[in-house]
Amino acid sequence: MSSKPADGGATVTPLRPRRPCPECGRPSARDSFPFCSPRCKAVDLNRWLSGAYVIPVRDDDEEDGTPPA
Repeated sequence: MSSKPADGGATVTPLRPRRPCPECGRPSARDSFPFCSPRCKAVDLNRWLSGAYVIPVRDDDEEDGTPPA
């Protein structure tokens, strides 16, 4: 059974909770989720394309404890 408000309209449950924008912290917008605006979305894309986000990688030689030759 679903509950309806007294005025006869349906209640809408959001599919996901609101989260802050990862760039500036303002509430996210539906059209540019998870960002608050197209500007913050473009800033994040620029960081990815310029290589600002990197995953550090170690060589296999360093992992087993033997010094490189």
